[in-house]
Amino acid sequence: MKDVVIIGGGLAGLSAAWRLRHWDLQVLESDNQRVGGRIRSEQHGQYVMNWGGHMFAGAGSSSAELVAETGTRWAAIPGSLQGMAMNGKFLSTGLIQTYPFRIPMTTKDRLSLLKVGARLGADVVRYKQAARRRSGETPEVRQQRIFNFEDERTFADYIGEATETAKDFYCSVAMRSAADPDVLSAGAGIGYFNLIWNIGQGLGNYIVGGAATLTETIAQSIRDRVELGAVVNEVVQNRDHVVVHYTQDGTDHEVKARTAVLATPASITRKIAVNLRPELRDALGQIKYGPHVAGAFLTNEQQPMPYDGTYGIATPNRSFTVALNQGNLTRGRETTRQPGGSMMTFSPASLGYKLWDLPEKEIVDIYLNDLDQIFPGFANIVTDARVEKFEFGSPFCFPGRHKLQSELTRPSERVFLAGDFLGTFYTDTAVSSGFTAAQGAASVLATARQTAGA
Repeated sequence: MKDVVIIGGGLAGLSAAWRLRHWDLQVLESDNQRVGGRIRSEQHGQYVMNWGGHMFAGAGSSSAELVAETGTRWAAIPGSLQGMAMNGKFLSTGLIQTYPFRIPMTTKDRLSLLKVGARLGADVVRYKQAARRRSGETPEVRQQRIFNFEDERTFADYIGEATETAKDFYCSVAMRSAADPDVLSAGAGIGYFNLIWNIGQGLGNYIVGGAATLTETIAQSIRDRVELGAVVNEVVQNRDHVVVHYTQDGTDHEVKARTAVLATPASITRKIAVNLRPELRDALGQIKYGPHVAGAFLTNEQQPMPYDGTYGIATPNRSFTVALNQGNLTRGRETTRQPGGSMMTFSPASLGYKLWDLPEKEIVDIYLNDLDQIFPGFANIVTDARVEKFEFGSPFCFPGRHKLQSELTRPSERVFLAGDFLGTFYTDTAVSSGFTAAQGAASVLATARQTAGA
């Protein structure tokens, strides 16, 4: 009998596996080719093509612990997250408060935008205060306070009566949470502005060489205990052990373990963990996800580009909500501008649904058309272009989400949950929930060792 079976080889599952690596464990990952889940990157020379998670929390976070423990190199993201391309104008410098005066728009649109912005700016300050760590409190208390923040209405309701241009300006940013404004909670939308306006206070770091460097490093530390192409069909919790049924290469398998960590999307966890307590299954069934469609582009420019020095570029009214200048990670390490670059485009929520059923080439063409309109000539410097789709892109906070948290985090006897749906810090929630699940499993295993023969 195994000590622990970990179901799911994404960032959460691998974080749990790292902390449990000294126990007799087995990791079951449904993907036939790789681990990492929504962490997906490739290094090409000095540049990285990225399609998935790419921003990590800094000092004092679970991500910082994992990076240090695994010996992975990381650094602060160089450049601004506050770039914007709107109405034919690209802005990357100056105070963001000046953007409404520099982007072409009517006086009516400008006044509407400023009115919403004044309220949003004040509420970002409130959110930042709610989200900060407080002496002596547990992470669970902090997380619940964040979920409670402006959780009774949607972000669309929060924006209220505004012109379409003003809505486009703000909602394209909030949509990065993988939900449209009419279903996203107001607090989650405000929280995303806190993330980009207060870089360094949230997810301000990147993994050198691409985020997959971290996940693959962990996988290699337990490589003989990772099963790819293992599709779990059922997890049954018994009094003193857990039974997992899975299919691999067309053959049914069964593994028994003293504990299990379920690091799968909430709906999958609910489906396979057949005898979790009813209240928990109900809470899992209410978690909502939005899709991610992402494009990655390698370029071969020989001269500086207008987006040098800018990492994140909001793109209202395009096929993607944001362009992420992955090449700027290299710019931050060089003394002389080198040839080439890398760009990522990100289409969440309804933008992702619009692209979902299209073939890759058509999506690439749509992306390149938009990028070429923003940065004339961009299509001519692209040397490689590829698209990835993630059905369970990101869980998002909807009005009333705070009511589920206590049930989702209530300890179970032998089955422990992990995943970014358990919090609001994206990659850091994945890591921290993996650590928490690992600690729970380790405590059960340690108690069994201590009481053996008693």
